[in-house]
Amino acid sequence: MAETPLMKQYKDIKSDYKDSILFFRLGDFYEMFFEDAIKASKELGLTLTSRNKEREQDVPLAGVPYHSANSYIAKLVSKGYKVAICEQTEDPKAAKGIVKREVVKIITPGTIIDVDSLDSKSNNYLMSIKVTENKIGIAYIDITTGEFKVTEIDEDTEYMQLFSELNKIEPKEVLLTSSFYETIKDKIDDFVQKNDATISIVNKVRDSEKLLTDYFGIVSLESYGIKGKKSVIEAAAIALDYAMTMQLENDLTVEKIEFLNVSNYADINSITRKNLELTKSQREKTVYGSLLWVLDKCKSSMGTRLLKRYINNPLLDIEEITKRQNDVQYFIDNILVREDLKEKLENIYDLERLLGKVTFGSENGKDLTALKNTVKASIEIIQILKDTSFFNDININVLIGIYRLIDESIDENAPFTVREGNIIKRGYNAELDEIHKIMNSGKDFLLEIEKKEKEATGIKNMKIKYNKVFGYFIEVTKSNLDMVPDTYIRKQTLTNAERFVTPELKKYEDTIINSKAKIEDMEYYLFKEVSTKVKECKTDLVKLAEKLAYLDVIVSFSTVAIENDYIRPEITNDFSIDIKDGRHPVVEKLIGRSDFVSNDTLLTEKERFTVLTGPNMSGKSTYMKQVALISIMAQTGSYVPASSAKLSIVDKYLTRIGASDDILTGQSTFMVEMSEVSNIINNATERSLIILDEVGRGTSTFDGVSIATAISEYIHEKIKAKTIFATHYHELTELENRYENIVNYRIEVEEKAGKVMFLRNIVKGGADKSYGIEVVKLAGLPKEILHESKKILHRLEQKKELIEKTIDVHQLSLFGQVIEAQESYQGYNPDFYTEDKTDKVAEEIIYDIESKDVNNMTPMEALKFLSEIKAKLEEKK
Repeated sequence: MAETPLMKQYKDIKSDYKDSILFFRLGDFYEMFFEDAIKASKELGLTLTSRNKEREQDVPLAGVPYHSANSYIAKLVSKGYKVAICEQTEDPKAAKGIVKREVVKIITPGTIIDVDSLDSKSNNYLMSIKVTENKIGIAYIDITTGEFKVTEIDEDTEYMQLFSELNKIEPKEVLLTSSFYETIKDKIDDFVQKNDATISIVNKVRDSEKLLTDYFGIVSLESYGIKGKKSVIEAAAIALDYAMTMQLENDLTVEKIEFLNVSNYADINSITRKNLELTKSQREKTVYGSLLWVLDKCKSSMGTRLLKRYINNPLLDIEEITKRQNDVQYFIDNILVREDLKEKLENIYDLERLLGKVTFGSENGKDLTALKNTVKASIEIIQILKDTSFFNDININVLIGIYRLIDESIDENAPFTVREGNIIKRGYNAELDEIHKIMNSGKDFLLEIEKKEKEATGIKNMKIKYNKVFGYFIEVTKSNLDMVPDTYIRKQTLTNAERFVTPELKKYEDTIINSKAKIEDMEYYLFKEVSTKVKECKTDLVKLAEKLAYLDVIVSFSTVAIENDYIRPEITNDFSIDIKDGRHPVVEKLIGRSDFVSNDTLLTEKERFTVLTGPNMSGKSTYMKQVALISIMAQTGSYVPASSAKLSIVDKYLTRIGASDDILTGQSTFMVEMSEVSNIINNATERSLIILDEVGRGTSTFDGVSIATAISEYIHEKIKAKTIFATHYHELTELENRYENIVNYRIEVEEKAGKVMFLRNIVKGGADKSYGIEVVKLAGLPKEILHESKKILHRLEQKKELIEKTIDVHQLSLFGQVIEAQESYQGYNPDFYTEDKTDKVAEEIIYDIESKDVNNMTPMEALKFLSEIKAKLEEKK
């Protein structure tokens, strides 16, 4: 049987949007058919039915109500689907034949405009990447806020910097050409899987420069500082073209392109960002326990989003850092101003996303009321700061005009819907007020007409009545028909009376019957008129939003500095880092300031490489991380947890902390460790800060010592970066005697009556013991394992002493050199160095115990570890 006109229309439209789930408007529902219906029913929990069963056509069908579609769309998009919205583009009553329908927008993870479904404290970025002439152009847009940024980096074989930017920006959708996708397929697939992002394959825009200049209405891209930057221009055009294509019926919020020069910001790669827990904690994967958690006292979502960008992009320009510091200092010094502002900032809504909703036409009365309250609070803030330069270029008269417009027009209690009335205030529009008056006082109005007609005609017993068939009419008894005026129009004749209408009564009837619909239509029209006037001031409001977000961050910095006793660091172009009484900003908040042990840090050109020894649980990792975090905080403009700090600018933060297998790529702990170290070695400069924790522990002891030594020598001799290397290999402390710029530090440990206390103080000198067995004792392992471990350790220490007498430990540089050193010993006996099974198992157990980070072991991991040790001991027997 032939398909219906409706299904033919559906299939024609669907053929152009094969990669999307098509929401097909039918009356008050969006319907989905065929595969779309099956997918949607599964993902959204909808009932799957079928259409046209009587025609023996099994067409799967699922639908959602039009008024609640946003939540369903958001859910599909969050799962990585594209959703094409197909609307009825003509009035069904006026349609001849089937109603016209068109796709008006396509919603993808990077172009979703339903801000209620997004994380208010994070941006929702759409990113495009384009490689041209050995340069990688990156562009990213948040269409809910209007933010449009571009940058350019050099192409490298491993694309390390590209993925550093990807991890920093965290886009929800990445646009790639098919050829470049194939080039980075494995890495980009891994990224999107770990970050809940999606990839969309796109084509290059034909004339990128023209697209951009036409859209922004400019003569040259020099206006944005990107003229001649081919990769940037092409990436920007791809992103903008895609966003415009997805939002066919809407204007975009984007007003300008901002070029970010990556050389203006310190580089923090994804590994370091994760290790230092800058914006989320490793264990919980939430903000709690991160640096962002400590620093975020922002009152608005705009402020938090900007703060996150500051943390991910520490400044390199001392002048810019100093400006932020001066602003923070102002609010520290002016306590009354600060407290007053914090109160006003409480009334600041997310102006960026409110403007996005107005631009897209998805705003409601409550949004305009929120915008009005934000503008009101902004005017009050500007008045408070009138003697400063914070809001110098904001036109306060424009803000006053916006406030008055919304205040006079929009009802404070406006509903969420915009089509059901009750949005516009009484007194704003005379015609609307008249309709409201008629509707609300209909009975009185009818009595008034009746009284007037009685007086005009002299018919005392006439009545105005109503029925569903004839509507409103005047009923006159037959005895009074001779008094009826010629202007009356006969409507119906009864036995004892006749019914008439008058032009006035007819007008009233039309008004009263249609008044509700008229009120709704008129209010919607007036509401949109107000929104349009607000939209005309978008440039001023965008500028205001930027100023408010910055103010929010600076006030947050000052609040955190006071609450946590932070100081203003001195930033220099010297080489040194000199911190007195430094503290880890997160750990001290978690355990309490009084329980945290502060430590000094001194890295100078003379002592630029620190070998840090001490047992697990003693605080090595915390100490190293705090040095990096203090530096990052300082370069964002924040004050820092210390009694004093003089810090040089760091261009790259490079860390290798912790050990884990990369299950997805099948790489072992050792391979992951070496890959990360390789990345550090290949990217570090003299201005970098390198933090290495237990490098080399993923392999055998001799190999580990060799690798750790070689790495240390290379960094010291070739890179000359500020470095802190924490290790259990006490052999590394010998480097202090061989290299003038290497110095030993250790975590102080106190032994009393066979018990170990970690004092957590960093002092000069190397540790002479690892205290691995003592740490295991603290962790609660069975006594028989501890007893056996001590006996085996004693035997191994005796053997180690003998080896050290015959082997020059200084030569332990790389794998093969160990054997060379052993063979150089006169009377060398290979069998002596091949431990029997007992000693080999014992060495493995001790090494395992020393290498375990018991601080971060879960109960299940601890039980598994004990089980493994037990199995090795039983095998020995």
